[in-house]
Amino acid sequence: MQSIHAIAAALLMGGALAAQAADRDTSFHPGELLTSNAEYRQAWQDLVKDEERLPDWLINLSGLSTPMQAVEADSDRYLVGQICEAHRCFGQRAYVAFEWEDDEAYALYVQVPDGLPEDRAPSEHASLRWLGDPDEEVQQMLMEQLRSDPNWY
Repeated sequence: MQSIHAIAAALLMGGALAAQAADRDTSFHPGELLTSNAEYRQAWQDLVKDEERLPDWLINLSGLSTPMQAVEADSDRYLVGQICEAHRCFGQRAYVAFEWEDDEAYALYVQVPDGLPEDRAPSEHASLRWLGDPDEEVQQMLMEQLRSDPNWY
């Protein structure tokens, strides 16, 4: 009987460790998330359908991107990543966040003017556009992602 309990405990422990590893292994890029998960795809489509003048790379999440990360904000969990227009990553980029529960998506679209002199702070000349009506906590989380860029000052 004791061995059954030991096996059950080992399975539970293994499952918990696998779940923790899965939480950290968010190797999906934003565009891959849309092709692999219908709920995330629907959340993104709901976000972009009401937005005007978005570039194709952002609508389709088809630009260059970083792997998604699991991030907690205000006791909710999100998958967060960065995507940018190829060859213009610094000047045309977005930080995207999907609620862990698959039902909402948000983004911070950042545009820095082309040819900005090096002595000018990008943060003072960029336009920031919120997509998906994020609340204050989500805005703060996405701004932290932007501020973590060493070239953003």
